Amino acid sequence: MLVFVDANNVRRSQWPNVPGDELVVRLRAWGERHGHELVVVFDRAAPGEVVGTHRVDDRTTLVGSGPESADEWLIRELPARPGAWLVTSDRALRDAAGGSAGRVIGGGSFLRSLDD
Repeated sequence: MLVFVDANNVRRSQWPNVPGDELVVRLRAWGERHGHELVVVFDRAAPGEVVGTHRVDDRTTLVGSGPESADEWLIRELPARPGAWLVTSDRALRDAAGGSAGRVIGGGSFLRSLDD
């Protein structure tokens, strides 16, 4: 399954916030364990100062949204992949992009499940 992750929303769903690079490590391990492909979208720059799209491995793509917000990027890109999952707790994003998602998962519950 293809899973789009609103990275800043997920990492901020816990206090203290999860560092971006730690989130990416945990997401990659989760994707590998469950056989999912991930598109991890950060506002402005992803860890490593990635702006734009960077394929990390055969399952993980990092996106730094650059001048637009991660929400704007997801709203534009998610409909092109009907059935993909969306991970976010952002209600406005769920309303705008969630209709094309096969499943919408809350950021906090998803973060807690990463190490299962």
